[in-house]
Amino acid sequence: MQKDRVVLLGTKGGPAIRPGTRMPTSSLVQMDGQTILVDAGLGCTRGLCDAGVALKDLETIVITHLHSDHYLELGPLFHTAWTAGLNHPVRLIGPKGLDQYWEGFLASMEFDISLRLRDEGRPDLKSMAQIEEISEGSTDIGPLRMSVLRNEHPPIEDSFALRFDGAQHSVVISGDTAPIPEMIPFAKGADLLVHEAMLSAGIEALCKRVGNGDDRLRIHLERSHAPADQVGKIAAEAGVKHLALNHLVPCDDPDFTEADWISETRRTYSGNLSIGTDGMEIPLQG
Repeated sequence: MQKDRVVLLGTKGGPAIRPGTRMPTSSLVQMDGQTILVDAGLGCTRGLCDAGVALKDLETIVITHLHSDHYLELGPLFHTAWTAGLNHPVRLIGPKGLDQYWEGFLASMEFDISLRLRDEGRPDLKSMAQIEEISEGSTDIGPLRMSVLRNEHPPIEDSFALRFDGAQHSVVISGDTAPIPEMIPFAKGADLLVHEAMLSAGIEALCKRVGNGDDRLRIHLERSHAPADQVGKIAAEAGVKHLALNHLVPCDDPDFTEADWISETRRTYSGNLSIGTDGMEIPLQG
């Protein structure tokens, strides 16, 4: 029987990768027999396989918002799953505009897709993605209840946090967001809160390294992401059983280590804490 767990497939905040860095954001949620991919950042296909998930068994994908580090690999994931034997529709829940991405991906791969349809007798790839527009409220995913909260990630308006409630366990994934008070009741009593986090002390060095030439990147980071100590405060006030930091900004600066993340979060949170790394499996206990 499939065990209830969350696997952090990619834990880096932002789309850029460099030698030795982690991969952008994607998470695997397995509860009550359901297999759900949350976000499809670069590397998610390999991450799913490394987590022991057969691509042909994909059931549901949820995209939290349309920043590239959260859906860049969605099309290649579908195509690769298709070549690996996927022959049933996959429920794809995401923001308005995701259908345009899907149509564009299909158009870009039209030669290969048409060839494989004729030459290999594969099922129609286009129909594999059953796209639904995400909205606040709740919906059922098999026996699970998925609740959706609009978070705060300017300048993107359609950006969402997710909560999955099953027979025994509850998991909340913040998506990309500044600290918001609404997250506290949304995450109340959850077994696991996976929350994005920023190490404020590392932002100066990150901006210098990227070198955009002005302060727009800094402004975006500071208004659109959540400092680790404030994440800890949210987790403490929500009474969550386990906090996992994800979408780490920065996570590839050798001057800042896991100890810095722990120290900053422990200023406000004393509970069970994990600093996310690629491939980290978090079992849902009880």
